[in-house]
Amino acid sequence: MDHVLHGLAVNPSLPSGLVDRLIAGADDDLAEALACRSGLSRAQVRALAARFEGAAIRLAYEGSLTADDIDPAAQPCAALALLDEGTGRPEWARTLAADPRSEYREKLAACQDLPTDVVAALAGDPDVQVVAELALWTTAPEVAARLAAHPHADVRCSVAANEATPPGVLEALLTGAGLPPARSCRVCDREPHCATSGCELPPGALCDGSHESTLRTIQQMALRNPATPPAAAARFTGHPSVLVRQELAARTDLPHEVYARLAEDPVLRVREELADNSGIDEALMRSLADDPDDDVRHRLAHHPRLPLDILGRLTHAIRIRSTLLPRIASASPAEVDEMAASPNPVVRMLVAERRDLPDAVRDTLAGDADAKVVKSVAPHPGLSEDRLRAMVGRHGVPVIAKVATNPGATPALLEELAQHLPPVRKALRAIARHPAAPPAALLACLPDRQARPVAAGHPGLPPSVIIELVGDDDRQVAQEAAANPSLPPDAMADLVP
Repeated sequence: MDHVLHGLAVNPSLPSGLVDRLIAGADDDLAEALACRSGLSRAQVRALAARFEGAAIRLAYEGSLTADDIDPAAQPCAALALLDEGTGRPEWARTLAADPRSEYREKLAACQDLPTDVVAALAGDPDVQVVAELALWTTAPEVAARLAAHPHADVRCSVAANEATPPGVLEALLTGAGLPPARSCRVCDREPHCATSGCELPPGALCDGSHESTLRTIQQMALRNPATPPAAAARFTGHPSVLVRQELAARTDLPHEVYARLAEDPVLRVREELADNSGIDEALMRSLADDPDDDVRHRLAHHPRLPLDILGRLTHAIRIRSTLLPRIASASPAEVDEMAASPNPVVRMLVAERRDLPDAVRDTLAGDADAKVVKSVAPHPGLSEDRLRAMVGRHGVPVIAKVATNPGATPALLEELAQHLPPVRKALRAIARHPAAPPAALLACLPDRQARPVAAGHPGLPPSVIIELVGDDDRQVAQEAAANPSLPPDAMADLVP
Protein backbone atom coordinates (compact mmCIF):
# COMPACT_ATOMS: atom_id res chain seq x y z
CA MET A 1 0.00 0.00 0.00
CA ASP A 2 2.90 2.38 0.67
CA HIS A 3 3.76 2.63 -3.02
CA VAL A 4 0.16 3.58 -3.85
CA LEU A 5 0.21 6.31 -1.19
CA HIS A 6 3.48 7.61 -2.61
CA GLY A 7 1.81 7.84 -6.00
CA LEU A 8 -1.12 9.73 -4.51
CA ALA A 9 1.25 12.06 -2.69
CA VAL A 10 2.52 13.48 -5.98
CA ASN A 11 -0.80 13.35 -7.83
CA PRO A 12 -1.52 16.95 -8.88
CA SER A 13 -5.28 16.32 -8.76
CA LEU A 14 -5.33 15.08 -5.16
CA PRO A 15 -7.91 17.19 -3.26
CA SER A 16 -6.56 19.31 -0.43
CA GLY A 17 -8.59 17.42 2.16
CA LEU A 18 -6.94 14.16 1.12
CA VAL A 19 -3.53 15.82 1.30
CA ASP A 20 -4.34 16.65 4.95
CA ARG A 21 -5.28 13.03 5.61
CA LEU A 22 -2.04 11.79 4.06
CA ILE A 23 -0.02 14.22 6.17
CA ALA A 24 -1.76 13.06 9.31
CA GLY A 25 -0.86 9.42 8.70
CA ALA A 26 2.48 9.86 6.95
CA ASP A 27 5.81 8.30 7.81
CA ASP A 28 9.15 9.95 7.00
CA ASP A 29 9.30 8.74 3.38
CA LEU A 30 5.72 9.69 2.56
CA ALA A 31 6.22 13.09 4.20
CA GLU A 32 9.19 13.82 1.91
CA ALA A 33 7.10 12.85 -1.11
CA LEU A 34 4.33 15.18 0.06
CA ALA A 35 6.87 17.97 0.53
CA CYS A 36 7.53 17.83 -3.22
CA ARG A 37 3.95 18.85 -4.02
CA SER A 38 3.33 22.29 -5.47
CA GLY A 39 0.52 24.36 -4.02
CA LEU A 40 0.77 23.19 -0.42
CA SER A 41 -1.02 25.57 1.94
CA ARG A 42 0.88 27.32 4.72
CA ALA A 43 -0.88 25.08 7.23
CA GLN A 44 0.18 21.96 5.31
CA VAL A 45 3.78 23.17 5.08
CA ARG A 46 3.90 23.81 8.80
CA ALA A 47 2.28 20.48 9.63
CA LEU A 48 4.84 18.59 7.54
CA ALA A 49 7.79 20.60 8.85
CA ALA A 50 6.74 20.22 12.48
CA ARG A 51 6.53 16.42 12.35
CA PHE A 52 9.24 15.45 9.88
CA GLU A 53 12.68 17.02 9.68
CA GLY A 54 13.42 15.33 6.34
CA ALA A 55 10.34 17.00 4.88
CA ALA A 56 11.33 20.29 6.51
CA ILE A 57 14.73 20.13 4.79
CA ARG A 58 13.13 19.50 1.41
CA LEU A 59 10.61 22.29 1.96
CA ALA A 60 13.46 24.63 2.88
CA TYR A 61 15.26 23.94 -0.39
CA GLU A 62 11.97 24.23 -2.29
CA GLY A 63 11.54 27.73 -0.86
CA SER A 64 8.30 26.86 0.96
CA LEU A 65 9.69 27.00 4.49
CA THR A 66 10.49 30.17 6.44
CA ALA A 67 12.50 30.80 9.58
CA ASP A 68 9.24 31.21 11.51
CA ASP A 69 8.20 27.65 10.65
CA ILE A 70 10.84 25.74 12.62
CA ASP A 71 12.50 25.46 16.00
CA PRO A 72 16.27 25.29 15.26
CA ALA A 73 16.96 23.53 18.57
CA ALA A 74 14.55 20.72 17.68
CA GLN A 75 15.36 20.63 13.94
CA PRO A 76 18.99 21.69 13.44
CA CYS A 77 19.21 20.10 9.98
CA ALA A 78 16.25 22.13 8.76
CA ALA A 79 17.88 25.23 10.24
CA LEU A 80 21.05 24.38 8.31
CA ALA A 81 19.03 24.02 5.10
CA LEU A 82 17.55 27.50 5.59
CA LEU A 83 21.00 28.92 6.34
CA ASP A 84 22.27 27.25 3.18
CA GLU A 85 19.46 28.95 1.26
CA GLY A 86 20.31 32.29 2.85
CA THR A 87 17.00 32.57 4.71
CA GLY A 88 18.13 31.40 8.16
CA ARG A 89 18.89 33.63 11.12
CA PRO A 90 22.43 34.71 12.14
CA GLU A 91 21.92 33.55 15.71
CA TRP A 92 21.29 30.03 14.44
CA ALA A 93 24.70 30.04 12.79
CA ARG A 94 26.36 31.12 16.05
CA THR A 95 24.64 28.33 17.97
CA LEU A 96 25.48 25.69 15.38
CA ALA A 97 29.13 26.79 15.16
CA ALA A 98 29.46 25.77 18.82
CA ASP A 99 27.48 22.54 18.47
CA PRO A 100 29.45 19.49 19.69
CA ARG A 101 28.35 17.49 16.63
CA SER A 102 31.01 18.05 13.97
CA GLU A 103 28.67 16.99 11.13
CA TYR A 104 26.52 20.04 11.84
CA ARG A 105 29.51 22.36 11.95
CA GLU A 106 30.72 20.87 8.67
CA LYS A 107 27.37 21.55 6.97
CA LEU A 108 27.37 25.05 8.40
CA ALA A 109 30.83 25.70 6.96
CA ALA A 110 29.44 25.17 3.44
CA CYS A 111 26.81 27.92 3.89
CA GLN A 112 27.27 31.37 2.36
CA ASP A 113 26.96 34.81 3.95
CA LEU A 114 27.79 33.64 7.46
CA PRO A 115 28.54 36.26 10.14
CA THR A 116 32.23 37.17 10.39
CA ASP A 117 32.56 35.78 13.90
CA VAL A 118 31.07 32.45 12.78
CA VAL A 119 33.54 32.21 9.92
CA ALA A 120 36.41 32.90 12.34
CA ALA A 121 35.17 30.18 14.69
CA LEU A 122 34.86 27.64 11.86
CA ALA A 123 38.32 28.53 10.54
CA GLY A 124 39.73 27.58 13.93
CA ASP A 125 37.59 24.48 14.40
CA PRO A 126 39.43 21.50 15.92
CA ASP A 127 37.92 19.18 13.28
CA VAL A 128 39.95 19.38 10.07
CA GLN A 129 36.96 18.42 7.89
CA VAL A 130 35.02 21.43 9.16
CA VAL A 131 37.88 23.75 8.23
CA ALA A 132 38.32 22.02 4.87
CA GLU A 133 34.62 22.56 4.07
CA LEU A 134 34.94 26.26 4.90
CA ALA A 135 38.06 26.48 2.73
CA LEU A 136 36.20 24.93 -0.18
CA TRP A 137 33.10 27.14 -0.06
CA THR A 138 34.12 30.51 1.32
CA THR A 139 33.70 33.39 -1.11
CA ALA A 140 36.02 35.65 0.87
CA PRO A 141 39.51 35.77 -0.75
CA GLU A 142 41.13 36.78 2.53
CA VAL A 143 39.72 33.73 4.32
CA ALA A 144 40.91 31.40 1.56
CA ALA A 145 44.36 33.04 1.59
CA ARG A 146 44.66 32.59 5.34
CA LEU A 147 43.63 28.92 5.20
CA ALA A 148 46.21 28.21 2.48
CA ALA A 149 48.81 28.16 5.27
CA HIS A 150 46.80 25.74 7.42
CA PRO A 151 49.01 22.97 8.84
CA HIS A 152 46.76 20.22 7.45
CA ALA A 153 47.21 19.45 3.76
CA ASP A 154 43.53 18.55 3.28
CA VAL A 155 42.54 22.13 4.10
CA ARG A 156 45.04 23.39 1.54
CA CYS A 157 43.53 21.02 -1.01
CA SER A 158 40.13 22.67 -0.52
CA VAL A 159 41.68 26.12 -0.84
CA ALA A 160 43.28 25.04 -4.13
CA ALA A 161 39.84 24.05 -5.49
CA ASN A 162 38.12 27.30 -4.47
CA GLU A 163 37.79 29.84 -7.28
CA ALA A 164 37.68 32.65 -4.72
CA THR A 165 41.30 31.94 -3.79
CA PRO A 166 43.62 34.75 -4.99
CA PRO A 167 45.76 33.81 -8.04
CA GLY A 168 49.01 34.42 -6.17
CA VAL A 169 47.94 32.03 -3.42
CA LEU A 170 47.04 29.37 -5.98
CA GLU A 171 50.48 29.70 -7.53
CA ALA A 172 52.03 29.27 -4.09
CA LEU A 173 49.95 26.12 -3.53
CA LEU A 174 51.20 24.73 -6.84
CA THR A 175 54.85 25.18 -5.95
CA GLY A 176 54.82 25.36 -2.17
CA ALA A 177 56.91 28.53 -2.33
CA GLY A 178 56.14 31.02 0.42
CA LEU A 179 54.02 28.64 2.46
CA PRO A 180 55.09 26.78 5.61
CA PRO A 181 55.26 23.00 5.05
CA ALA A 182 52.09 21.07 5.86
CA ARG A 183 52.41 19.10 9.07
CA SER A 184 49.77 16.42 8.41
CA CYS A 185 47.46 14.93 5.80
CA ARG A 186 44.67 12.38 5.64
CA VAL A 187 47.12 9.59 4.80
CA CYS A 188 49.36 10.01 7.83
CA ASP A 189 46.24 10.64 9.95
CA ARG A 190 44.72 7.28 9.05
CA GLU A 191 47.47 4.99 7.81
CA PRO A 192 48.40 3.56 11.22
CA HIS A 193 44.80 2.40 11.66
CA CYS A 194 44.30 0.88 8.21
CA ALA A 195 45.37 -2.62 9.14
CA THR A 196 42.84 -2.90 11.97
CA SER A 197 39.88 -0.70 11.08
CA GLY A 198 39.51 -0.94 7.31
CA CYS A 199 41.26 1.56 5.10
CA GLU A 200 39.23 4.42 3.63
CA LEU A 201 42.14 5.87 1.71
CA PRO A 202 42.16 5.89 -2.10
CA PRO A 203 44.35 3.35 -3.93
CA GLY A 204 47.99 4.43 -4.13
CA ALA A 205 47.72 6.90 -1.24
CA LEU A 206 51.22 7.49 0.11
CA CYS A 207 52.82 9.49 2.88
CA ASP A 208 56.44 9.11 3.92
CA GLY A 209 56.26 12.30 5.96
CA SER A 210 56.15 14.55 2.90
CA HIS A 211 52.36 14.08 2.41
CA GLU A 212 53.05 13.08 -1.18
CA SER A 213 49.56 11.98 -2.24
CA THR A 214 47.71 14.96 -0.81
CA LEU A 215 50.24 17.45 -2.15
CA ARG A 216 49.73 15.93 -5.60
CA THR A 217 46.00 16.40 -5.14
CA ILE A 218 46.59 20.04 -4.21
CA GLN A 219 48.42 20.50 -7.51
CA GLN A 220 45.58 18.82 -9.42
CA MET A 221 42.98 21.04 -7.77
CA ALA A 222 45.00 24.18 -8.42
CA LEU A 223 45.53 23.26 -12.07
CA ARG A 224 41.80 22.61 -12.43
CA ASN A 225 41.02 26.00 -10.89
CA PRO A 226 40.50 28.66 -13.62
CA ALA A 227 41.76 31.33 -11.23
CA THR A 228 45.26 29.82 -11.28
CA PRO A 229 47.57 31.95 -13.49
CA PRO A 230 48.15 30.26 -16.89
CA ALA A 231 51.89 30.91 -16.74
CA ALA A 232 52.13 29.08 -13.42
CA ALA A 233 50.11 26.14 -14.77
CA ALA A 234 52.15 25.89 -17.96
CA ARG A 235 55.30 25.10 -15.99
CA PHE A 236 53.82 21.66 -15.21
CA THR A 237 53.61 20.50 -18.83
CA GLY A 238 56.32 17.90 -18.40
CA HIS A 239 55.18 16.70 -14.98
CA PRO A 240 55.61 12.94 -14.45
CA SER A 241 52.06 12.52 -13.09
CA VAL A 242 49.44 11.57 -15.67
CA LEU A 243 46.75 13.13 -13.50
CA VAL A 244 48.57 16.46 -13.46
CA ARG A 245 49.03 16.44 -17.25
CA GLN A 246 45.38 15.51 -17.66
CA GLU A 247 44.34 18.58 -15.67
CA LEU A 248 46.56 20.72 -17.89
CA ALA A 249 45.00 19.26 -21.02
CA ALA A 250 41.57 20.43 -19.81
CA ARG A 251 42.58 24.06 -19.26
CA THR A 252 41.49 26.49 -21.97
CA ASP A 253 43.97 29.31 -21.32
CA LEU A 254 47.40 27.81 -22.00
CA PRO A 255 49.86 28.67 -24.79
CA HIS A 256 49.67 26.72 -28.05
CA GLU A 257 53.04 25.09 -27.47
CA VAL A 258 51.75 23.49 -24.26
CA TYR A 259 48.81 21.94 -26.10
CA ALA A 260 51.08 20.79 -28.93
CA ARG A 261 53.27 18.96 -26.45
CA LEU A 262 50.27 17.39 -24.73
CA ALA A 263 48.95 16.21 -28.12
CA GLU A 264 52.00 13.94 -28.29
CA ASP A 265 51.49 12.54 -24.80
CA PRO A 266 51.76 8.74 -24.79
CA VAL A 267 48.85 8.44 -22.35
CA LEU A 268 45.43 8.20 -24.00
CA ARG A 269 43.55 10.00 -21.19
CA VAL A 270 45.64 13.13 -21.68
CA ARG A 271 44.96 13.27 -25.42
CA GLU A 272 41.25 12.55 -24.87
CA GLU A 273 41.02 15.50 -22.48
CA LEU A 274 42.81 17.68 -25.00
CA ALA A 275 40.40 16.71 -27.79
CA ASP A 276 37.55 18.12 -25.66
CA ASN A 277 39.37 21.37 -24.95
CA SER A 278 37.63 24.43 -26.43
CA GLY A 279 40.90 26.35 -26.24
CA ILE A 280 42.82 24.36 -28.87
CA ASP A 281 43.23 25.82 -32.35
CA GLU A 282 42.37 24.42 -35.78
CA ALA A 283 45.89 23.19 -36.51
CA LEU A 284 45.84 21.05 -33.39
CA MET A 285 42.38 19.73 -34.22
CA ARG A 286 43.66 18.60 -37.60
CA SER A 287 46.53 16.86 -35.87
CA LEU A 288 44.23 15.13 -33.38
CA ALA A 289 41.96 14.00 -36.23
CA ASP A 290 44.83 11.69 -37.22
CA ASP A 291 45.31 10.34 -33.69
CA PRO A 292 45.70 6.55 -33.77
CA ASP A 293 43.07 6.06 -31.06
CA ASP A 294 39.37 6.09 -31.93
CA ASP A 295 38.44 7.47 -28.49
CA VAL A 296 40.45 10.65 -29.14
CA ARG A 297 38.83 11.12 -32.54
CA HIS A 298 35.38 10.46 -31.10
CA ARG A 299 35.90 13.14 -28.44
CA LEU A 300 37.16 15.51 -31.14
CA ALA A 301 33.95 15.01 -33.13
CA HIS A 302 32.10 16.65 -30.22
CA HIS A 303 34.33 19.74 -30.24
CA PRO A 304 32.20 22.91 -30.53
CA ARG A 305 34.56 24.64 -33.00
CA LEU A 306 35.50 21.68 -35.17
CA PRO A 307 35.84 22.61 -38.87
CA LEU A 308 33.16 20.76 -40.82
CA ASP A 309 35.61 19.22 -43.24
CA ILE A 310 37.34 17.52 -40.30
CA LEU A 311 33.98 16.26 -39.07
CA GLY A 312 33.38 14.80 -42.53
CA ARG A 313 36.71 12.99 -42.34
CA LEU A 314 35.91 11.65 -38.89
CA THR A 315 32.60 10.15 -40.04
CA HIS A 316 34.56 7.89 -42.37
CA ALA A 317 37.09 6.91 -39.69
CA ILE A 318 34.92 6.28 -36.63
CA ARG A 319 31.33 5.41 -35.81
CA ILE A 320 29.39 8.48 -34.63
CA ARG A 321 25.97 7.77 -33.23
CA SER A 322 23.01 9.92 -34.07
CA THR A 323 23.19 12.91 -31.73
CA LEU A 324 23.21 16.68 -32.01
CA LEU A 325 26.90 17.53 -32.08
CA PRO A 326 27.83 20.99 -30.77
CA ARG A 327 29.37 22.02 -34.08
CA ILE A 328 26.21 20.98 -35.95
CA ALA A 329 24.07 22.92 -33.49
CA SER A 330 26.02 26.13 -34.19
CA ALA A 331 26.21 25.69 -37.98
CA SER A 332 25.18 28.65 -40.13
CA PRO A 333 22.21 28.41 -42.52
CA ALA A 334 24.59 27.99 -45.46
CA GLU A 335 26.44 25.19 -43.65
CA VAL A 336 23.14 23.47 -42.84
CA ASP A 337 22.17 23.54 -46.51
CA GLU A 338 25.57 22.16 -47.47
CA MET A 339 25.42 19.31 -44.94
CA ALA A 340 21.84 18.42 -45.86
CA ALA A 341 22.99 17.96 -49.47
CA SER A 342 26.13 16.00 -48.54
CA PRO A 343 26.71 12.71 -50.36
CA ASN A 344 27.78 11.31 -46.98
CA PRO A 345 24.65 9.89 -45.25
CA VAL A 346 26.27 10.19 -41.80
CA VAL A 347 26.66 13.94 -42.29
CA ARG A 348 23.01 14.16 -43.39
CA MET A 349 22.02 12.10 -40.34
CA LEU A 350 23.90 14.44 -38.02
CA VAL A 351 22.39 17.64 -39.42
CA ALA A 352 18.96 15.98 -39.30
CA GLU A 353 19.28 15.99 -35.50
CA ARG A 354 18.68 19.74 -35.43
CA ARG A 355 15.14 20.72 -34.47
CA ASP A 356 15.20 24.17 -36.08
CA LEU A 357 15.74 23.19 -39.69
CA PRO A 358 14.11 25.27 -42.44
CA ASP A 359 10.93 23.61 -43.66
CA ALA A 360 12.40 22.79 -47.06
CA VAL A 361 15.51 21.17 -45.56
CA ARG A 362 13.45 19.24 -43.02
CA ASP A 363 11.09 17.88 -45.66
CA THR A 364 13.96 16.93 -47.98
CA LEU A 365 15.65 14.96 -45.21
CA ALA A 366 12.33 13.32 -44.32
CA GLY A 367 12.28 11.88 -47.84
CA ASP A 368 15.89 10.66 -47.70
CA ALA A 369 16.61 7.20 -49.04
CA ASP A 370 18.76 6.32 -46.00
CA ALA A 371 16.79 5.10 -42.97
CA LYS A 372 19.24 6.51 -40.43
CA VAL A 373 18.77 10.01 -41.86
CA VAL A 374 14.98 9.66 -41.70
CA LYS A 375 15.20 8.26 -38.19
CA SER A 376 17.10 11.37 -37.07
CA VAL A 377 14.69 13.86 -38.61
CA ALA A 378 11.51 11.98 -37.60
CA PRO A 379 11.00 13.82 -34.26
CA HIS A 380 11.33 17.24 -35.93
CA PRO A 381 8.29 19.45 -35.26
CA GLY A 382 6.26 20.58 -38.24
CA LEU A 383 6.28 17.32 -40.20
CA SER A 384 2.82 16.65 -41.58
CA GLU A 385 0.89 13.48 -40.83
CA ASP A 386 1.13 12.44 -44.48
CA ARG A 387 4.89 12.84 -44.42
CA LEU A 388 5.21 10.88 -41.16
CA ARG A 389 3.10 8.08 -42.64
CA ALA A 390 5.25 8.10 -45.78
CA MET A 391 8.37 7.70 -43.66
CA VAL A 392 6.89 4.66 -41.94
CA GLY A 393 5.65 3.24 -45.22
CA ARG A 394 9.07 3.54 -46.83
CA HIS A 395 11.35 2.46 -43.98
CA GLY A 396 9.12 0.53 -41.58
CA VAL A 397 10.34 -0.67 -38.19
CA PRO A 398 13.68 1.24 -38.09
CA VAL A 399 11.88 4.60 -37.99
CA ILE A 400 8.63 3.82 -36.16
CA ALA A 401 9.91 4.55 -32.64
CA LYS A 402 11.23 7.97 -33.65
CA VAL A 403 8.06 8.83 -35.59
CA ALA A 404 6.13 8.03 -32.40
CA THR A 405 8.07 10.78 -30.56
CA ASN A 406 7.10 13.48 -33.05
CA PRO A 407 5.16 16.18 -31.18
CA GLY A 408 2.79 16.54 -34.13
CA ALA A 409 1.92 12.84 -34.38
CA THR A 410 -1.87 12.59 -34.45
CA PRO A 411 -3.94 10.28 -32.22
CA ALA A 412 -4.89 8.23 -35.30
CA LEU A 413 -1.25 7.74 -36.29
CA LEU A 414 -0.20 6.87 -32.74
CA GLU A 415 -2.96 4.28 -32.55
CA GLU A 416 -1.78 2.68 -35.79
CA LEU A 417 1.82 2.62 -34.62
CA ALA A 418 0.83 1.09 -31.27
CA GLN A 419 -1.00 -1.72 -33.08
CA HIS A 420 1.84 -2.42 -35.52
CA LEU A 421 2.69 -6.08 -35.96
CA PRO A 422 5.16 -7.13 -34.85
CA PRO A 423 5.06 -4.67 -31.91
CA VAL A 424 7.90 -2.15 -31.79
CA ARG A 425 8.73 -1.97 -28.10
CA LYS A 426 10.61 1.36 -28.24
CA ALA A 427 7.64 2.83 -30.07
CA LEU A 428 5.27 1.61 -27.38
CA ARG A 429 7.31 3.40 -24.71
CA ALA A 430 7.29 6.59 -26.79
CA ILE A 431 3.54 6.36 -27.40
CA ALA A 432 2.89 5.74 -23.70
CA ARG A 433 4.39 9.14 -22.87
CA HIS A 434 3.06 11.06 -25.90
CA PRO A 435 0.54 13.77 -24.84
CA ALA A 436 -1.68 13.05 -27.85
CA ALA A 437 -1.88 9.28 -27.35
CA PRO A 438 -5.55 8.19 -27.45
CA PRO A 439 -7.03 5.54 -25.14
CA ALA A 440 -6.81 2.78 -27.76
CA ALA A 441 -3.09 3.41 -28.27
CA LEU A 442 -2.45 3.48 -24.52
CA LEU A 443 -4.32 0.22 -24.02
CA ALA A 444 -2.12 -1.35 -26.69
CA CYS A 445 0.95 -0.25 -24.67
CA LEU A 446 -0.13 -1.94 -21.45
CA PRO A 447 0.96 -5.51 -22.35
CA ASP A 448 4.56 -4.32 -22.79
CA ARG A 449 6.50 -4.61 -19.52
CA GLN A 450 8.46 -1.38 -19.94
CA ALA A 451 5.68 0.70 -21.50
CA ARG A 452 3.08 -0.41 -18.95
CA PRO A 453 4.15 1.83 -16.01
CA VAL A 454 4.54 4.82 -18.35
CA ALA A 455 1.08 4.28 -19.80
CA ALA A 456 -0.36 3.81 -16.30
CA GLY A 457 0.46 7.43 -15.54
CA HIS A 458 -0.96 8.85 -18.78
CA PRO A 459 -4.05 11.02 -18.16
CA GLY A 460 -5.58 9.80 -21.44
CA LEU A 461 -6.27 6.34 -20.04
CA PRO A 462 -9.93 5.59 -19.25
CA PRO A 463 -10.58 6.14 -15.51
CA SER A 464 -11.83 2.57 -15.06
CA VAL A 465 -8.51 1.24 -16.37
CA ILE A 466 -6.53 3.55 -14.09
CA ILE A 467 -8.50 2.27 -11.07
CA GLU A 468 -7.72 -1.30 -12.10
CA LEU A 469 -4.02 -0.53 -12.51
CA VAL A 470 -3.80 0.89 -8.98
CA GLY A 471 -4.17 -2.72 -7.86
CA ASP A 472 -1.56 -4.06 -10.30
CA ASP A 473 0.92 -6.64 -9.04
CA ASP A 474 3.76 -4.47 -10.35
CA ARG A 475 4.42 -1.84 -7.66
CA GLN A 476 5.74 0.67 -10.18
CA VAL A 477 2.62 0.34 -12.33
CA ALA A 478 0.37 0.77 -9.29
CA GLN A 479 2.29 3.82 -8.09
CA GLU A 480 2.16 5.50 -11.51
CA ALA A 481 -1.58 4.82 -11.72
CA ALA A 482 -2.09 6.34 -8.27
CA ALA A 483 -0.20 9.43 -9.47
CA ASN A 484 -2.36 9.70 -12.59
CA PRO A 485 -4.26 13.02 -12.51
CA SER A 486 -7.24 11.34 -14.19
CA LEU A 487 -7.76 8.96 -11.26
CA PRO A 488 -11.29 9.80 -10.02
CA PRO A 489 -11.45 11.64 -6.64
CA ASP A 490 -13.71 8.95 -5.17
CA ALA A 491 -11.11 6.31 -5.97
CA MET A 492 -8.42 8.48 -4.38
CA ALA A 493 -10.50 8.83 -1.23
CA ASP A 494 -10.89 5.05 -1.02
CA LEU A 495 -7.11 4.62 -1.05
CA VAL A 496 -6.28 7.12 1.71
CA PRO A 497 -6.40 5.61 5.22
